[in-house]
Amino acid sequence: MIKNLLNLFFPQVCLSCDNQLETNELYVCTICRHELPLTNFETTTNNELTKILYGRVMLRNASSLLWFSKKGLVQHLLHNLKYKGHEEIGEFLGKWLGEELSKHNEFRTVDVVVPVPLHSKRLRQRGYNQVHKFGKELADALECDFNTDVLQKTKATKTQVFKDRIMRWINDDALFMVTDFESLKGKHILLVDDIVTTGATIETCAHALSKIEGVTISVATMAIAE
Repeated sequence: MIKNLLNLFFPQVCLSCDNQLETNELYVCTICRHELPLTNFETTTNNELTKILYGRVMLRNASSLLWFSKKGLVQHLLHNLKYKGHEEIGEFLGKWLGEELSKHNEFRTVDVVVPVPLHSKRLRQRGYNQVHKFGKELADALECDFNTDVLQKTKATKTQVFKDRIMRWINDDALFMVTDFESLKGKHILLVDDIVTTGATIETCAHALSKIEGVTISVATMAIAE
């Protein structure tokens, strides 16, 4: 009764289409959930994400949950996550992808999930890293550790920097740094982010992590640009 009363005065809306949610719906309405474009990358090691990163990063495996297109449902969903304070979207998508990845042996060997970090200035401005809850849910599903400290962003950059693949070669080592090499020796790391476009952010992070002795790296993201 209390929930119904709250919905009357403060209606809960779908974070993908903005329509009002039904009583039994959470975060995303049933219609949007069925219309969100799944990639099904977890079923194959030869997918669009591995192709984007081929020859740039040595990966064990890679997966994205959704296809991203301009003005589509996924763009609206991720906009609410990154800029409207709806961290619950990361939790929602993490549980969804985590359930899928946990069915496959290649991902069940992951030892630790590491999110792509924000620079401290951006973190203060936003108040949260939009990838953290996503990564934590993946770690829970894969029954492994979740580490937000081992990888740090040392230089504040504009988003546009990562849209230009040539820029990845400029001050590569200055963008991200590993703070603890010993604890991750020989580990299988799952690097996670929200969306992949050119793959430059993932590439620079993976290069930093690859300096750890004996590591193998896999990647998982919420979405990949079509």
